[in-house]
Amino acid sequence: MPTEAAISVSQLNRRAKSLLEQGIPKLWVEGEISNMARPASGHIYFSLKDEKAQVRAAWFRQRQRGPAIHFKNGDKVLAFGRISIYEARGDYQLIVEQLEPAGEGVLKQRFDALKKKLLAEGLFDEERKQPLPDLPARIGVITSPSGAAVRDVVSVLRRRFPAVPVVVYPAAVQGDAAPGELIAALETAIRRNECDVLIVGRGGGSLEDLWAFNDETLARAIVECPIPVISAVGHEVDFTIADFVADVRAPTPSGAAEIVVPDQHDWLRRIAALTARLARVGERNVEDRAQQIDWLTRRLLSSSPAATLARQQDSLRENRARLASAMRQQLLERLSDVQSMRSDLLRCSPALAVQRTIGKLGALRQRLSSGAHDRVADLQHRVALLGRTLHSVSPLATLDRGYAIVLDSDGKAMTDAATAAAGDEVRAKLSKGELVANVTRVIKE
Repeated sequence: MPTEAAISVSQLNRRAKSLLEQGIPKLWVEGEISNMARPASGHIYFSLKDEKAQVRAAWFRQRQRGPAIHFKNGDKVLAFGRISIYEARGDYQLIVEQLEPAGEGVLKQRFDALKKKLLAEGLFDEERKQPLPDLPARIGVITSPSGAAVRDVVSVLRRRFPAVPVVVYPAAVQGDAAPGELIAALETAIRRNECDVLIVGRGGGSLEDLWAFNDETLARAIVECPIPVISAVGHEVDFTIADFVADVRAPTPSGAAEIVVPDQHDWLRRIAALTARLARVGERNVEDRAQQIDWLTRRLLSSSPAATLARQQDSLRENRARLASAMRQQLLERLSDVQSMRSDLLRCSPALAVQRTIGKLGALRQRLSSGAHDRVADLQHRVALLGRTLHSVSPLATLDRGYAIVLDSDGKAMTDAATAAAGDEVRAKLSKGELVANVTRVIKE
């Protein structure tokens, strides 16, 4: 009898599955496809085999990327995935997550490894890359002289800027000898030092066709090149190690030609604008020099002996006129002083003092007579003014204007009609005389 309890087949398969999945990490497996099945579910089942063994594989639909329909029995592939067991049957299998053709898969691994290595060394850093010249004097092209790339580059350069010459450094761009020839052409261009920029590239192709440009030695030669390098390999979607280490990456050889030179029409417009500007600057300089010559001519003429003599004669005439004017002014001042002293002497004369005293006496006499007359006239005016004022407030003055004073029988002035009665005798005193009347009717208000 067993000393331990037995386990079920399901438990055994489950333990084996756990051990496989935990003990073996994801990995790449290379082999040949056989027994491929494509059920309606979309999953793909096949076996991977080599000369000595085989393993079942399952590639589920949700993991499939790209044109999986292209794979068929007999294809050599690289499968990336994890090891597991299908518990229901106990089948040991590879769960595929990525499937690639074997050739490209190996190359891609080598490409990724080299890319990672050079990136870590800083060969892809933008800080170390050289700028391209604005307008190179000569352009070097390292490529196959019989390929389409050189024709595309020359065609675009002829269209954009035909004045720039092109030097082709021939080299193979495909095959085992290509990296060495590309490096030799690069060294030739450096040694001859006749170009300002180099274009290294070729037309499109498969990963194997472009593999020469993933060579590590070529990459380091591009990094060490003192001449700016443009990498133009394949199509826009193709990337090589040369693209990453070059100073500039162009999507195609034609794109490199577009980058390396400016459009001649833009430069012609700029040259025309600069020519016009230079002409304007030249005209201004000519005008400035003409003015300077005129000024120097006038200065030279003003410094000639004849001009100096004329200025001295003018100065002499001016000084003579100023001297005569000063002498006349001095004589006038002396004459004024004499007249002033004569006036002072006359003012101090006794006869003049007596005449002034007699004049003052006559003036005082006249002022006295005039003052007395004015005083009398003022008093007369004031008396007349007071008389008019007194007359204006006198009752008699009121009577002169047609009014009358009504007196009762006692001779008192009446102011209220209610104090009289019909039949009473009243007197009306006028300005001249009086009237005696009897009251016939009394109107109280």
